[in-house]
Amino acid sequence: MDENITSHDVHETQELKKQEQVEEIPQFLTLWDRFWKRIQKIGLHDVVSRITTILLTIVMVALIIWVMKTFFLPEEKIVITASGGTYDSGEDVETADLLLPAYEGVAPVEGISRSSEIKTSIDEEVPSRYDVVEYEVVAGDTLIGIAEHFGLEPETILWCNYDTLLDNPAAIYPGQVLKIYPTDGTTYRWMEGDGLNGVSTGLNITPEAIIEWPGNHLSYETIGDYANPNIEVGTLIFAPGGTRSYYDWTAALFVRTDVATSRILGPGHCEAVYSGPIGTEAFVWPTSATYISGYEYTPEFNHWGIDIGGDLGNPIYAADAGVIVYAGWNDWGYGNVIVIDHGNGWQTLYAHLNEVYGNCGDYINFGGQLIGTMGSTGNSSGPHLHFEMSLNGNRMNPHRYYPY
Repeated sequence: MDENITSHDVHETQELKKQEQVEEIPQFLTLWDRFWKRIQKIGLHDVVSRITTILLTIVMVALIIWVMKTFFLPEEKIVITASGGTYDSGEDVETADLLLPAYEGVAPVEGISRSSEIKTSIDEEVPSRYDVVEYEVVAGDTLIGIAEHFGLEPETILWCNYDTLLDNPAAIYPGQVLKIYPTDGTTYRWMEGDGLNGVSTGLNITPEAIIEWPGNHLSYETIGDYANPNIEVGTLIFAPGGTRSYYDWTAALFVRTDVATSRILGPGHCEAVYSGPIGTEAFVWPTSATYISGYEYTPEFNHWGIDIGGDLGNPIYAADAGVIVYAGWNDWGYGNVIVIDHGNGWQTLYAHLNEVYGNCGDYINFGGQLIGTMGSTGNSSGPHLHFEMSLNGNRMNPHRYYPY
């Protein structure tokens, strides 16, 4: 049967196959065209185009990497032999245990040689919380500001620097060195005959608080009898949490008959004065400026007046009629001072004056009379007026009698 197939039949068969192949291509294109039109109709042609582009890009990058790796970057592994030589991984080389070459040091080089100095916060000496530090006062400082900086109450700085400040918060000045204790409390210098119970009671703490404070270097084993403890006379001890009363340096200034006390306070004291104008209690503001600069009336801080700011040379006025009972220098940090007795239980004090216009016994005929100029004498960080009021020997808050 196969022998009967002619060349004509073979030719017809080949032609038929070619025709079928040609017909398949238009049929595929027709199907793609229908698919694409459907994609366009539902609005996804942009999404499909982007996805197709991304896929083609990935395929092209993969193809390029394969070509480069296969034909241009053949892998060659270099292995270090025990003798220090190398060979290609493709070579048939007998493996051996690898040993590091002996270290022969670093070749000498020109330069400066020094040992490293590594510093960390651990290396730095951290003072204990029981240490006392020193602080140097700068222009513009106040005890309140310094206390806030160190997290203390102002009284602590005042009490712990009695030898320097004499319980006067206005007695600081630039360059002065203050002792800053690590916590609130007061100091006490041990005296002959002191007992631990009596001292601790006077400072409002327990004897144990004094003994247990590490900075006092005391112990229960060595303290001995509380009535006569083994504490050397002159030793400065710290009483954590302790308090004490202030020494009032201006109190005697308000008592014009206390001549002896006034004489101790400085050359501005006056002999007893028993006559003069009587005030009206219609108080005049004592200077031309009206703002508080520095300290307010704070009895708990031993500051019994207000500090009124201003410029050097500003006028200082008498608050009311009366008679001058103190005029001149004060030895305890207030500089030039005037005190006026108003004859009705009231007295007023004016401190840190640059100039004093008046003498002991001079009459002040009315409130507002010029008695001096603003200054910064005594222990003062800048021009201001320290102004105090007293009624029958009791300090009064000036803000209660003035609108400022």
